[in-house]
Amino acid sequence: MRVYLPATFAMLTGLNETGTMTARSGWGFAATPALVEFYTAGDEDEIGYAAFLDAAEASLRLLAVGDEETFPYRRVVVSVDVDDAAVTLAPENGESVVALSPAQISLADIAAIHIDVAESEAATRAAIDAVDAADLGDEDAELAVGDAQDNFMAFYDPTELPFLVELL
Repeated sequence: MRVYLPATFAMLTGLNETGTMTARSGWGFAATPALVEFYTAGDEDEIGYAAFLDAAEASLRLLAVGDEETFPYRRVVVSVDVDDAAVTLAPENGESVVALSPAQISLADIAAIHIDVAESEAATRAAIDAVDAADLGDEDAELAVGDAQDNFMAFYDPTELPFLVELL
């Protein structure tokens, strides 16, 4: 199953150093049956993209912690392919939410890495500041988060990870 993991650049650095990454709190996002049911229209790719966007929003929350030093205003999503047996659906936490067990991902499991481009940093910064208020229904905050979600995230092949960490 394809699972989208919210991450930070520091997590990518750790992945590059150790060859493994732990899904924060063991959670990820996927095109689950609950997400398929939620979207009455849309193909598999569109529903997968909805799960990807949930992971990108969760990356905002990781950045809001404030411990990302290298790129504090760039969302990161790591797409991984894991055995279905390692995934437990958790629709009570959101239609696309899944728990991973084990939560540790090997570099070999990674299908792609997505990172905000430099031009997106201002919108991501505003979204980090607004994400909690957006959850509470503040319309201006929802727009700020939406603006960040609309921004392009660059795609990188997992083999490019050493170069990302070194040169980005």
